[in-house]
Amino acid sequence: MEINAKEVKTLRDATGAGMMDCKKALKEVGGDYDKAVTWLRERGIAKAAKRAGRVAAEGAVTSYIHMGGKIGVLVEVNCETDFVARGEDFQQLVKDVCLQICSASPRWVSRDEVPQAVLDAEIKVYAAQVAETGKPAQVCQKIAEGKLAKWYTEVCLLDQPFVKDDKKTIQTLINDLGGKCGEKITLRRFARFQLGEGIEKKESNFAEEVAAELAKAAQ
Repeated sequence: MEINAKEVKTLRDATGAGMMDCKKALKEVGGDYDKAVTWLRERGIAKAAKRAGRVAAEGAVTSYIHMGGKIGVLVEVNCETDFVARGEDFQQLVKDVCLQICSASPRWVSRDEVPQAVLDAEIKVYAAQVAETGKPAQVCQKIAEGKLAKWYTEVCLLDQPFVKDDKKTIQTLINDLGGKCGEKITLRRFARFQLGEGIEKKESNFAEEVAAELAKAAQ
């Protein structure tokens, strides 16, 4: 496939790898940006990997309130220096992450945070679904892996497509800024609150109890 110069430059800015290496990476993975970053890192080409050992202890804790107080988000994004933390690009990233959490309601930051019990249950469901297709085991495995990958994009913040540009993931946004400023950028944690969340079940149980008492009284 044809890879344009803009795509190569974007990948180069984010990883610090050479232009030819970036072009080759994009061709190898069919133009997929995130896979190209992984391809470069696996081969030790991306300079972004060299930042992995650095300590990102600066940054910002930011809150965001949406729909007149109906949804609230608190997020911590880290970088290496206060200079970058105070920069317009970093502040915009934090705002975009807040908007993402508010809109897409992720459950975890990354795949590493998914509890093993939850992951096992999800895999079991997909295995049962594909088994009913009657297709060969190898094909069923590929289908199940695809379903799991899709699930990750729904529940893991870093894997989610960015609400403002679904061609990018949140991890891509972080990689882009890290390449631009030359620092390690990490999304450490978040919390999302929605008014009334979790109350409905209690109200429903109370209503059932009242109905039961009325039924007894009518007997």
